[in-house]
Amino acid sequence: MKEFVITKNDEGQRLDRFLGKAIPLLPPSLAQKYIRLKRIKVNGKGAKRNYKLIEGDTLQCYINDEFFVKPSEEDAHLHIREPKLNIVYEDRHILLVDKPEGMLCHSAGDYSYNTLIAHIQAYLRKKGEWNPEDENSFVPALCNRIDRNTQGIVIAAKTAEALRVMNEKIKNREIDKFYLCIVHGVPNPREGTLTDYIFKDAAKNQVFVLKTPEKGAKIAITKYKTLKTKNGLSLLECELVTGRTHQIRAQLAAAGHPLLGDGKYGRESRNKPYGESSQALCSYRLRFNFKSDAGELSYLNGKEFSVQNTGFVKKYFD
Repeated sequence: MKEFVITKNDEGQRLDRFLGKAIPLLPPSLAQKYIRLKRIKVNGKGAKRNYKLIEGDTLQCYINDEFFVKPSEEDAHLHIREPKLNIVYEDRHILLVDKPEGMLCHSAGDYSYNTLIAHIQAYLRKKGEWNPEDENSFVPALCNRIDRNTQGIVIAAKTAEALRVMNEKIKNREIDKFYLCIVHGVPNPREGTLTDYIFKDAAKNQVFVLKTPEKGAKIAITKYKTLKTKNGLSLLECELVTGRTHQIRAQLAAAGHPLLGDGKYGRESRNKPYGESSQALCSYRLRFNFKSDAGELSYLNGKEFSVQNTGFVKKYFD
């Protein structure tokens, strides 16, 4: 039996939703069953799944220890029974996945089994395309990554050759990446190129935008185009010429147009009226633009893929 004491940060949540966060290895259907059977109790008594937790409540969970084991990055995929992926494109070499906002690409702390790479590995294992028990087997890997609170396309390699080629093409900027974002205000001009220098403070996981080159700073170039404006907000398409950490967020904020919902580079006072707690940013389109030999992946040259459903666009501009 394991107990949880509800803190102020947890109060107000439904019982079933708290369980989904506190015991991520417990399938939702099984959690519902255990609530009905009173194997999960609140303050020693049975409770309904929609019970709103109160600070000081004590949850008693009479369930198997296996649901509390924290998997390592390497075996996280084994704990995912039903992988959830929004697949944009797939062939025998690569997989393009639309990562949802809020999901990590790789492990980072508690509940880290629920990452994009773990779901991809579980998916390929279930399909029979990857056997982790084969010690000589290539381990499927991500070729690029995006921030936790950013939605969008992530490239996964299913073969060693695909990983080698994709890493090379990304390094040589032979894959064009386009983002959609919502910013405060209307850029002037409505279309242009931002050229700055970015210095990264790794300890704070934050970057600073400079107008002139300084030691340790790297050049950052972003092309942008205003697609729509409405009620003091603008929908932009941005193309990354360089690929620096938080590049779009930091450069647009420095230009006076922070992203809607961006608490790190924007202002809470501007975001609060909208109730948004994460940046309105989506890596929605990519184009393979190979300028050198791509080996077995040459067939991808010239192909373009995009995300069809971007929630914040529908919410503010449809």
